[in-house]
Amino acid sequence: MPKVSNKGKQMPESPIRKLVPYSEIAKKKGHKVYHLNIGQPDIKTPKVAMDAVKNVNIEVLEYSHSAGFESYRTKLSQYYKDHGLPIELADIIITTGGSEALLFAMGSTMDQGDEIIIPEPFYANYNGFSTASGVKVTPVISTIDTGFALPPIADFEKLITPKTKAILICNPGNPTGYLYSKDEILQLAELVKKHDLFLIADEVYREFTYDGDVHYSVMNVPGLEEHAIMIDSVSKRYSMCGARIGCIVSKNKEVMATAMKFAQARLSPPTFAQIASEAALQTPQSYFDEVISEYRERRDTLITELNKIDGVKVATPKGAFYCIAQLPVDNADNFAQWLLESYDLNGETVMVAPAAGFYSTPGVGLNEVRIAYVLKKEDLVRSVEILNDALKVYNSK
Repeated sequence: MPKVSNKGKQMPESPIRKLVPYSEIAKKKGHKVYHLNIGQPDIKTPKVAMDAVKNVNIEVLEYSHSAGFESYRTKLSQYYKDHGLPIELADIIITTGGSEALLFAMGSTMDQGDEIIIPEPFYANYNGFSTASGVKVTPVISTIDTGFALPPIADFEKLITPKTKAILICNPGNPTGYLYSKDEILQLAELVKKHDLFLIADEVYREFTYDGDVHYSVMNVPGLEEHAIMIDSVSKRYSMCGARIGCIVSKNKEVMATAMKFAQARLSPPTFAQIASEAALQTPQSYFDEVISEYRERRDTLITELNKIDGVKVATPKGAFYCIAQLPVDNADNFAQWLLESYDLNGETVMVAPAAGFYSTPGVGLNEVRIAYVLKKEDLVRSVEILNDALKVYNSK
């Protein structure tokens, strides 16, 4: 019998999606499941984006340019400039989601067996993209005690080897919600310049900051032009996860010429989704003001309620729409499965994402979960009530 590849065997399961069969079983029992496990906003996609697709008049659904529509890239460049980022048309390649942008970034900067340093916990699919690219993840641990702030630069430096090619950050962070300060970004900038590395910044949650803190982009750092690669996406900004449109951005001409070869190999990003994404750039500021205000209230509601539960420790997120909570359980994987398989409170239960899958260091984060506050406030309050009761039942078994 033919065998699958070792690379395929090493591809990690999604910690977010692997519990889906259990949630389906719970729903078949008639239970209501509150989904705290996935960053799928319930915010409406801007009408201007949906209307653009509805009203399009295309007779032949053609390939687009491999770098994406020039009209879209031109407007996107202006959007970035309006937000203080000096990004030109030539610095942008449109990709099929931020996921493909990350694959292009890794493929353009790293060879088989090279290493990438990532502060953990990190977006679980960084493990998958690295495995697919034949790249080794070297984690540097940040902790709930510091709110998941940037680990000391010395911790990064001692992990750098001749095989290290890049440092990857998510800012603001998924799954932690941590927003790196300007000073932290500048520290990383000095480090990558000193060791001649790339600094890849996944900035898809840039708009989502809550306490007057300002997002500082790697594209804003003077003298970092040859080192900085930015990953972006429309998924969260416009609540358009299903569009699968993102981009890779860099001033490094060799990186972009290399990424372009990967872009040509997959032909082009999807046409209808680019039409929607280009139109989404007309979204009024009032949309974002309302969305940010709503998420801030959701965050405050969730953190307040979680802090009422004995034995729960939570880091207050400064951005994005996730938090990591430490629970009074030995194994959050087992607890998350039990919540769906064996527990309900008046026909209701919750689905959380066990956080161990957001670490690559074995045995770390076993008692942590990631919670996405993408539900309305009443549902968040109810979810935490259920979680509180569930913990009491679980720990009395």
